[in-house]
Amino acid sequence: MTRFNILWSALLILALTVSPQAVRADDECILDEFQAMVKKKLAAAAKVEQSGKPADIFVAYQAVLEDGCMRDKNIQAKYRAALPKLAREVAKAAEAKGLLYSKEPVYTIVGAKQDKEGNVISEGTRHANERASAFAWIEAAGDYNEANRVMLKAAHAKSEDMKFFETAWEVDQARRVVDPKTGEQKPYVSPGSYRQELQKIASANADRLMKAEEKDAAGLSGSSMDVGTSTMHSMEKLKMASAWMKFLPDGDKAARARAEQRGDTILKRSDPTFTAMNAKAYYEFAGSSKAKEKMAQLEKKSEESQRAMEKSAEKMKGAITTEKSAAEQKKFDKGKANLEKELGF
Repeated sequence: MTRFNILWSALLILALTVSPQAVRADDECILDEFQAMVKKKLAAAAKVEQSGKPADIFVAYQAVLEDGCMRDKNIQAKYRAALPKLAREVAKAAEAKGLLYSKEPVYTIVGAKQDKEGNVISEGTRHANERASAFAWIEAAGDYNEANRVMLKAAHAKSEDMKFFETAWEVDQARRVVDPKTGEQKPYVSPGSYRQELQKIASANADRLMKAEEKDAAGLSGSSMDVGTSTMHSMEKLKMASAWMKFLPDGDKAARARAEQRGDTILKRSDPTFTAMNAKAYYEFAGSSKAKEKMAQLEKKSEESQRAMEKSAEKMKGAITTEKSAAEQKKFDKGKANLEKELGF
């Protein structure tokens, strides 16, 4: 072997050893079938670019970027840079239609096939989903700040919908960002202003419910029947207000404090025997140490009343039995006397 050939072989071995782009023998991407899939996706993306339809182009670009065997850095950079702009364009149209948020994905798959062992035979074809919301498009592009704007708009439109509010509150759960230095995926955290805006919605709902509860609580000074009805409606409002308050810095302290006040109001009534159970419901929800102490006192009184009623019932039962026995004896004696008279004794 000549000196030139030896040098060339050494350089080739070194390049394969240190280069990050070195092809590994076990890399399935070198197989013809995987290369063919990449080429097919690139061809589809090039073709759809000619249509000028941003939704279709977005879906085609995304399919290429998600293929682990597509390693052309220039194409990757081009497609990644294009996604946010395309997503905003599609989202703008969806937002104009009032389609702010839905669980619909940005694309559907047609023609996907698997063999009996579950191996993918065909990935199928992706089609842009016309029912996808503005949020879904922007979120898929990783444009989280813009996605937050749309989510807040939707949250204000559905301001009294607790389930949707929770979705908005937990929006960061599935989000990830790539650390430019390490390439590691890390959780994304929205700016503080995002949750502050949501807290305004929660606070407004809590205030509305607390004001409505005041009207319900007016019945606590009425008849014993009014107390039961008022307690039911009042507790319903307090629990709903509590659920909204849990998203606020001070939590639901105000709702629980008011519940304790309502319990105290009932205990001041002149008919505690009939209304104490309503006070107990308030104290149970309040949950403070004082409320628990008052609950224990009510339970103790309830047990004492129960025992007193049982003793009273036993006495009454005994009196009735004695009276009944005396009457029966008197009747027996009278019958005996009449019989003796008839027999001539």
